[in-house]
Amino acid sequence: MIDYLIIGSGLAGISFAEIALRNDKSIFVLDNNSQNSSKIAGGLYNPVILKRFSEVWQAQEQLVLMNEFYTFLEEKLNCKVDFKSPILRKFFSVEEQNNWFAASDKIALAPFLSTQLISKKYIGIDSPYGYGEVLQTGYVDTALLLNKYREYLKQNNLFQEEAFDYDALKIESDSIHYKNIQAKHIIFAEGFGMHANPYFNHLPLDGTKGELFIIKAPELDLDVIVNTSVFILPLGNDLFKVGATYNWKDKTDLPTEEGKTELVTRIKEIISCDFEIIEHFAGVRPTVKDRRPLVGTHQNYESIHILNGLGTRGVMLGPAMAKALFENIENQLPLNKEIDINRFLPKGQQ
Repeated sequence: MIDYLIIGSGLAGISFAEIALRNDKSIFVLDNNSQNSSKIAGGLYNPVILKRFSEVWQAQEQLVLMNEFYTFLEEKLNCKVDFKSPILRKFFSVEEQNNWFAASDKIALAPFLSTQLISKKYIGIDSPYGYGEVLQTGYVDTALLLNKYREYLKQNNLFQEEAFDYDALKIESDSIHYKNIQAKHIIFAEGFGMHANPYFNHLPLDGTKGELFIIKAPELDLDVIVNTSVFILPLGNDLFKVGATYNWKDKTDLPTEEGKTELVTRIKEIISCDFEIIEHFAGVRPTVKDRRPLVGTHQNYESIHILNGLGTRGVMLGPAMAKALFENIENQLPLNKEIDINRFLPKGQQ
């Protein structure tokens, strides 16, 4: 008998797997590679919602856990995945500058918003009003991280690539059986694939499609991340990752002409030099209408759990939410009501 069978190896799945392993628990991971939102994600972490100049929910606590988590993984996997980099918000008017400085006076935002106006000129970007600098920011190379972590799991015989068969799951009073695996607990970390899960498909997971580019822009001289209506992330060798769009209707992971047109238009609003589209990606983020993750235990089965709904902030949320679920299962520490799936039960059952 193992401790945890984990379904899914995106950011949610590997975060839980790693926390379980660090606590001397035995695991096994299944994934059929049907969900690619973690792999193609921008990977940015940013404690501020720049559209509204408001703090990301529990940003400081998440950043502390996140920094420790990825530092440990870099040593474990012997590769660099966490890249600290300023995020600059390009200003389009004096009013936007004023809004920035008003926000930086707020106690919750003061640690994250620099009060120094950045007036540096970057070749390829017109910025007459300068930039504001967000602090404690950067990006995780999610594709590299997930590939390396799956390699590690495979080398240790902890991973199998296959589609999960819900009909083959047998539930007992204190464990589950799945084919030849017996486990004390099963963790479903399937991203948007949750809609096929009969145990949790009643939860309001509302996927949001995002499209991204890799562009080549030899005339663009940029060594920081610029974020306005889209982000521009330098990758080296004149290559930049650019994204992302938000589409609440289309639930496929296929790139579209509509998304391409939108991204091209937004890129041209930010940079003033030529660029070439090298690659065009798309994926469906697992988002929830109340913008909080889906974490918890099935109301009828104590051995069946979910870790999902990380949305656009999986890099920051993954380690914190995995830790919360693990401590809830192992030590009965209550989940924050804002993330607990019980918030969607009828009021009399909560």
